Amino acid sequence: MYDLKNKVALITGSARGLGKAIAERYAALGADIVINYSRDKVSADELVSNIEAMGVKVLAVKADVSKVADLERLFAEAITAFGKIDIVVANAGIEMVEMPVLDFTEEQFDRLFAINTKGSYFTMQQAAKHVSDNGRIIYIASSTTAFPVAGMAIYGGSKTTPRYLVDVLSKEIGHRGVTVNSIIPFAVDKSGIFAAADSYPELRKQLVDSCPMGRLAEVEDVANLAEFFASGLSSFVSGQHLLVNGGATN
Repeated sequence: MYDLKNKVALITGSARGLGKAIAERYAALGADIVINYSRDKVSADELVSNIEAMGVKVLAVKADVSKVADLERLFAEAITAFGKIDIVVANAGIEMVEMPVLDFTEEQFDRLFAINTKGSYFTMQQAAKHVSDNGRIIYIASSTTAFPVAGMAIYGGSKTTPRYLVDVLSKEIGHRGVTVNSIIPFAVDKSGIFAAADSYPELRKQLVDSCPMGRLAEVEDVANLAEFFASGLSSFVSGQHLLVNGGATN
């Protein structure tokens, strides 16, 4: 485990699921944490209590990542509270699966792209403006950006565009020692659409059968890589997109 003491980490969409696991991992490593949530204050408050029990400082900020003004306020409150930001994880997003191209609506398209694409773009823009030199910017993508899957045109498309921003941003701010990378998880158990054990049973089986390791990803699998990208071990790794998928190729 790598020591993140005296670091400040901001994770969007961190009241539950992957964001929560990453926030708890960074806190366990000694970082002070900025939690972001949009609706679930109960889960955010529970996470605050969990992190405070680890002996580090924590701030929870309600903000809608699809609104630039909210993101600006999120980063401003973080800097007011802690004086700096060292690590930013652009994690907030929503999913939509089993939606054929012939069926999706304009409203569905606009909602996914507002949160997943616009939200991630402006989160990383704010991160680029405010993260400390030698800091870390991490985007949580999706394996649908690497392997096209029927029924995931909008979701995969909305998660693909920010991957390009990772490539560009790593070139624009690399001179400051800041690394910019993406984590590309396979379907994650106990998170997102698979938060409930009985959700999407046919899709779950299809995905498990496609993975050589015979399982979905766990939140800790993703937190492991988030730890690596936040640490000094990755100080010369930038503009990279790393799959966490147990060897699955479809």
